[in-house]
Amino acid sequence: MLKKILINLFIGIIIVSNAHCARIKDLAAIKGIRSNQLTGYGLIVGLNGTGDKDGVSFTKQALANMMEKMNIFIDKNGLKVKNVAAVIVTANIPPFARIGDKIDVLVSSLGDAKSLKGGTLLITPLKGIDGRVYALANGPVALAMPSGAGDRDSHLQVGRIANGASVEQEIAFKLDGKRKLILSLFRPDFTTAKRMTDTINASIGEGVAKTIDASALSLRVPDNMWQKNVAEFIADIETLSVIPDTIAKIVINEKTGTVVIGSDVTISSVAIAHGDLSVTINEDPENEEKASVMNLPGTSTIGDLVRGLNSLGVKPRDLISILQSIKAAGALQAELVII
Repeated sequence: MLKKILINLFIGIIIVSNAHCARIKDLAAIKGIRSNQLTGYGLIVGLNGTGDKDGVSFTKQALANMMEKMNIFIDKNGLKVKNVAAVIVTANIPPFARIGDKIDVLVSSLGDAKSLKGGTLLITPLKGIDGRVYALANGPVALAMPSGAGDRDSHLQVGRIANGASVEQEIAFKLDGKRKLILSLFRPDFTTAKRMTDTINASIGEGVAKTIDASALSLRVPDNMWQKNVAEFIADIETLSVIPDTIAKIVINEKTGTVVIGSDVTISSVAIAHGDLSVTINEDPENEEKASVMNLPGTSTIGDLVRGLNSLGVKPRDLISILQSIKAAGALQAELVII
């Protein structure tokens, strides 16, 4: 069999196997059950002279409007806003969020503020695409600063407020009473969709699931569950496990030299010569030391290829060139993705 093959693998080369089960909830979701985006315009105060400059008129106008609501009337042209910054506030409200639930918010500078560090967001209504207010946000802003990083190494115009918004209005979504649901796959694949259908029908009952296409399944809620127990029906399906199927793929990061190889990748008969390195992989030990070409049989897998290239002493960056050449020769049965 194979001669003189080293068993150590390259650092930077990862062989990924997909022969494992995954829960349906990690592979798909019920259509319509999703988060919604909220946005609002707000003011951050309490900055140490790092706020918007006087030329930012909308910050002055917003500050003047806020003060008028507090029965404080002042000429906006006389305001100094170096301790104030106008920001856009965004958040995602999860499905089935209830009044009083807390959600995280992201604040981003609109003007020319130097930093939002140390500021506090004033109460800001967050609206959905329909213009209705669904949450109120406020609180101290925290900047996402890497450990040990100074101000120069950080992005100071964006910050987060953990649990900074309170849900004030629920987004209506009724499950009970639905007789049919659509299960949407995160990664469309006919084989995975068929396996999901078979698994659901075998566990819940024949005819419950039907494959629509590579990206969706139709679910028929059983007669004894559609009126009051649709949530339990979904929970029973989410916990089922299937083996997802993927196309053979090799992902290469040229900057770092990282190569991620799926276990389903195969190669046809091919001969490889790389620089002055030499190795022979065949059944004839007499020719082993004489050959300068590595020969792989047509039944070889990517594991055979990696072990053979290890025996050549090929480094990850050299492996990138070799894989590209094998793909160009039509001997690599996989999708080659370079990022």
